[in-house]
Amino acid sequence: MKKLLLLFFLSSFVAAAQTKPAGKLDASKPVLVLETSCGSCNFEMPGKECFLAVKFEGKAYAVQGTSIDDHGDAHDEKGFCMAVRKAKVQGSVKDDKFVVSYFELLKP
Repeated sequence: MKKLLLLFFLSSFVAAAQTKPAGKLDASKPVLVLETSCGSCNFEMPGKECFLAVKFEGKAYAVQGTSIDDHGDAHDEKGFCMAVRKAKVQGSVKDDKFVVSYFELLKP
């Protein structure tokens, strides 16, 4: 019984640690695979706090529509402040920000 409870507890923790995509995938729009990370920690963007950013066409943009905290612990070993990751993204640049309607972090 103890092993069963431990297994349940651990599986709940792992499920909670996995992030879900932000937004809904729109089949009529192109899906981009972009580098994503913390703008201030890894993309050398100005700012004192950590924030989610993507690189699109060679330029880094702050992301609007989802946040760095929506996709796990940014300071974890594979988090946005420690690593550059890839994500499936739908959206566009508006007012020097990348506004996403869909954002799915890909597994490292």
